[in-house]
Amino acid sequence: MATRTASRLVEAARVRRSFGGTVVLDGVDLAIDRGEVVALLGASGSGKSTLLRILAGLDGEASGNVSVPASRAVVFQEHRLLPWKRVAANVTLGVRTKNAASRTAAALAEVGLADRGDAWPAELSGGQSQRVAIARALIRQPELLLLDEPFGALDALNRLKMQALFSRLRAVHEFAALLVTHDVDEAILLSDRLLVLDDGHIIESIDVDLDHPRAVDTPGFATLRRRLLTLLRVPAAPDEALS
Repeated sequence: MATRTASRLVEAARVRRSFGGTVVLDGVDLAIDRGEVVALLGASGSGKSTLLRILAGLDGEASGNVSVPASRAVVFQEHRLLPWKRVAANVTLGVRTKNAASRTAAALAEVGLADRGDAWPAELSGGQSQRVAIARALIRQPELLLLDEPFGALDALNRLKMQALFSRLRAVHEFAALLVTHDVDEAILLSDRLLVLDDGHIIESIDVDLDHPRAVDTPGFATLRRRLLTLLRVPAAPDEALS
């Protein structure tokens, strides 16, 4: 196992994972500090979700050294709510503490669903369901939050609302997070550092030195966006190519 420094929450070194004859991760090194939000970007099939699953302890076939806190939670793109359990029961699933009910109520209030604890998952919208998934993570009071395209299935308006919610929750709880996303704007808006994964390696690490709150018209945002798109080999839009 890798050894963490006092400020370091996650340490991964020489992580390798293959599926059959295809090497997806080929000696990845990754570090995340306490309270730091790191966005992981890359093309489809580059291994982003595979790396997240390794850090979550959901893939035992990888090699390398990984050190992560026991206090961690995962939010997936699909909310994965159990349809036969009410919202509150979904949030508290697996939590065995005497104050589970009060913690569930507090978590639902934080995500704006204080009055939906008795609802069935089928009664919720997509955005509400994903809020429940986040509440289910919050109740575990994680030091590390692992998010795999958590807002990717939402419409544009709900996605913006969830991004704002994430920023508020991060400020309150001060958890560290690894955010896997395909959305370049989302990555810049929410993270302290950007990692680009390509051909089994992290090829670039970029600090996001922009003040909060951020918006797409924040000075420096467009420059950083173009740099990321270049690394991801996405052609510039016509107006960007002329700028």
